[in-house]
Amino acid sequence: MGFIDLEQLAPISPVPGCRMRTPFGEHLMLSYLEMDDGAEVPLHHHPHEQGGILLRGKVQLTIGEETQIVEAGSLFLIPPHTPHRAVAVDGPAVVLDVFSPVREDYAALTNRYIPPVGSRPDSSELSR
Repeated sequence: MGFIDLEQLAPISPVPGCRMRTPFGEHLMLSYLEMDDGAEVPLHHHPHEQGGILLRGKVQLTIGEETQIVEAGSLFLIPPHTPHRAVAVDGPAVVLDVFSPVREDYAALTNRYIPPVGSRPDSSELSR
């Protein structure tokens, strides 16, 4: 399994006030999303399944027809093709999203593929 240092990943800004770092493997993508107070990820949908956890702050999250204010520790699942939206409220927020399969649009912007274990040398091969 690959180890990831967030500080070594250049962020991308899909919308104003949001910064994402999106390492990915063969079948899933992580997205560490930092949102400024009031930043909005507008209503959208995609064919990827998405799950996440709010790590810090508060977010007004809409999934389908339901809207809730979620706080740190809240988990969510968004089925494929389901409209959803997020707005940071009462300060900045940090969200960890997981996408499956990998979002090709984000992958093209980040180029941070983490190869599967079998395709990398193990530590004994590196010491030779």
